[in-house]
Amino acid sequence: MEQQKPAAGKFALNYGLILGLVMVTIAVVLYVTGMALEGVQWPNFIYYVVFPVVVIYGISQYKKLNANTLSLGDALKVGLAIAVISALVYVIYGFVFNYLIDPEFMEQAMQVAKDKMLENQDLTEEQVEQNMKAFEMFSNPLIGTAFWLAMSAFFGLIYSLIGGLVMKSNS
Repeated sequence: MEQQKPAAGKFALNYGLILGLVMVTIAVVLYVTGMALEGVQWPNFIYYVVFPVVVIYGISQYKKLNANTLSLGDALKVGLAIAVISALVYVIYGFVFNYLIDPEFMEQAMQVAKDKMLENQDLTEEQVEQNMKAFEMFSNPLIGTAFWLAMSAFFGLIYSLIGGLVMKSNS
């Protein structure tokens, strides 16, 4: 009797949810501690470490569940699905946060960023305004969502490719 191949998307759902919840947890901690408005970035580095670990671990668990066989295509499917699902979880959180929890937060964050840039003697007022326009563009929900999904998919593809090339079965 031949073993049935697990569905990549269903399998990746759990790991994508875990990864998305890691990012949401980091965002909540940043907000609650006030670090988000201060522009503190170091907690985000936790996510940059956890992201490839979860993607590659998810691929390895898929291989284990699939009779220890893995094609590069399956690795890419699983890894991309994990990355995109995690991005969707974070995007949903972002909408809930920005429209229900604290609708004024983005405006406050923009003002803090502008004040910090104006304190910098090396930036002209024109440069500050250009930076603020870019900040406003990425704070647009549609552009921000598209950017976040694209970046997650891109890095998911890279880590899936690496994991798939390392773990693929030579059969």
